[in-house]
Amino acid sequence: MKIIVTGGCGFIGSYVVNEALRIGHEVMVVDNLTYAASMANVPSESSNKNYSFVKLDISNNMAVRQVVMDYQPDSIIHLAAETHVDRSISDSSLFISTNIIGTFNLLEAFRNLIKVTSIDNKRFIHVSTDEVFGSLNLSVAEKFNEYSRYAPRSPYAASKASSDHLVRAWHETYNLPVIITNCSNNYGPYQFPEKLIPLTIINALRGQPIPIYGNGLNIRDWLHVSDHANAILRLLESGQSGETYNIGAQNERANIDIVHAVCQALANINNKTAVEYISLIEFVADRKGHDVRYAIDPSKITQELGWKPQVSFEIGLVNTVKWYCDNQSWWSSSRD
Repeated sequence: MKIIVTGGCGFIGSYVVNEALRIGHEVMVVDNLTYAASMANVPSESSNKNYSFVKLDISNNMAVRQVVMDYQPDSIIHLAAETHVDRSISDSSLFISTNIIGTFNLLEAFRNLIKVTSIDNKRFIHVSTDEVFGSLNLSVAEKFNEYSRYAPRSPYAASKASSDHLVRAWHETYNLPVIITNCSNNYGPYQFPEKLIPLTIINALRGQPIPIYGNGLNIRDWLHVSDHANAILRLLESGQSGETYNIGAQNERANIDIVHAVCQALANINNKTAVEYISLIEFVADRKGHDVRYAIDPSKITQELGWKPQVSFEIGLVNTVKWYCDNQSWWSSSRD
């Protein structure tokens, strides 16, 4: 296929791009190269004839329409988004512009393309988050599924919920061939240092305080980024138009346990004691509206498409810690 991947220089997007190219797809990356994106995450245009790149802000309606019409993709995988909850709390304007207006622009550009070409074999895959569903109770064994009620509790989550609703409405109103995915927390190499796991690793390596919100008992469900990329491409090939799929690996962990596991992995790699790193933990004032627990039920994508995560959390976390230890030049420039 000819695919446009928005946000293709970002953390998840770059994994999708590299795997799509490996399979044999032709890929154009559309990315505005904001702070969390890096051209180093994807091939150069000269190194792969099936790869091209356009620097573009998806909130620019006319530019989006022009690129989509010129390239005429078979599918769009839409990952471009502002994603960090803390940043959305301090300034939500970019989240509204990119996550909502940008999604609208892409939907309309894709709809206009289909008007003049054909709907056959077209797909618009919208990559969203489990945060649109709000917070689960610690004492109840429920998980988010495709029928869970939307209850966003942060500006970031609200902006993604809004974009989900737009995508679903464009399917119902205009018969646009869309698929929505809601994933759990991703981790792995190349993740920007503001997120919990890389932030913990880097601060520990630098001997700096490791901040943990509140009491550290908030629970997240963790998914290795390579498993997420494989799920997206499986849906591109075989997912049902108009459907929503939850993607998760059923790895629920409290934040404090994640930090302890990272400290232990660092100790093993660097021949130190875990206490040396654990002593850097600093409990800080809790985040506003901090969701208590996320948990994804991925049974639909497993039953319908046969997708299952391949990376165990224990192995994936150790390999991630080792990657950050071995690639300090990458995260030093990103952190700066």
